Amino acid sequence: IEQFQHLCYFTLTEPAIFARETSCDCEAPHEKLSIAQARQGTPVDRPVRVYADGIFDLFHSGHARALMQAKNLFPNTYLIVGVCSDDLTHKYKGFTVMTEQERYEALRHCRYVDEVLRDAPWTLTPDFLEKHKIDFVAHDDIPYSSVGTEDVYKHIKEAGMFVPTQRTEGISTSDLITRIVRDYDVYARRNLQRGYTAKELNVSYINEKKYRLQNQVDRMKEKVRTVEEKSKHFVYRVEEKSHDLIQKWEEKSREFIGNFLELFGPDGTWKQVFQERSGRMLSYAMSPRESPCNSPPRELSPLRSPSPSSPPTRWHNARPSPPTSPKGASASISSMSEGDEDEK
Repeated sequence: IEQFQHLCYFTLTEPAIFARETSCDCEAPHEKLSIAQARQGTPVDRPVRVYADGIFDLFHSGHARALMQAKNLFPNTYLIVGVCSDDLTHKYKGFTVMTEQERYEALRHCRYVDEVLRDAPWTLTPDFLEKHKIDFVAHDDIPYSSVGTEDVYKHIKEAGMFVPTQRTEGISTSDLITRIVRDYDVYARRNLQRGYTAKELNVSYINEKKYRLQNQVDRMKEKVRTVEEKSKHFVYRVEEKSHDLIQKWEEKSREFIGNFLELFGPDGTWKQVFQERSGRMLSYAMSPRESPCNSPPRELSPLRSPSPSSPPTRWHNARPSPPTSPKGASASISSMSEGDEDEK
């Protein structure tokens, strides 16, 4: 168990190893297993060796999901992946996009793969299965016709060594190549723009000029679109600023009008001040202030002389009390006149 845990850790942290061409590294006795026995987790002394083969051109998620299913078929699975060479693939299937070395390396860095077998055979023979101590072969259940046979896995299925996996719909190497061929002009223009030459892309002189002109037109369109977006943003900012200025002006106007009404309105501060000042002026007019105490004394006329019967008095010592009202003032003046007449 510790050895298997160490193997799992090594698989997740390092690329998968390449299989030896001479013999298998597994030293435990290789006894034939049934699918039921393998699903129970037996035998304990060795993992269940599962083999999955293919071309794996343009390695994609569909390939990875198939290998994930093969790795999880049994509790203790050692997954061997066979990759066919360029010569064999070009002979029986067709031209590949990736070279065999690129395809080998792509498989080595898949987390579900324990071992990569290079230059795998197109048809699995009993000698090949015995040499690599393969317990089961994993592949999708669709018959794979090739080399004059309806299904290259027919004898594996009859031997009870075939375990099916499910294909991932919507993704395959053929689908990816179809997308590239369908949008060939787009990808040719893309690579020309990224610095590839027409010779590297196998593009004629006329098509090269056409693609470059289309790239220039696209760049101009992009510039125009950028200018339009910037203009819209500028106009939006101007409108936003104008709205803020108008709002602030309205607030200041309302504040000014309120202050004006508070000062000059019907009940404003200015009216109250005016009324207070008017009242004080009226009260001053109705009640004049007393003469100052240090005013000069009033001198007697030389034509007048005091009565001999009365003691001599000085006018400046007789100070009449100030009148408290207009009526009192007139009474004082009349009494003073009568006194003058008596003196005469």
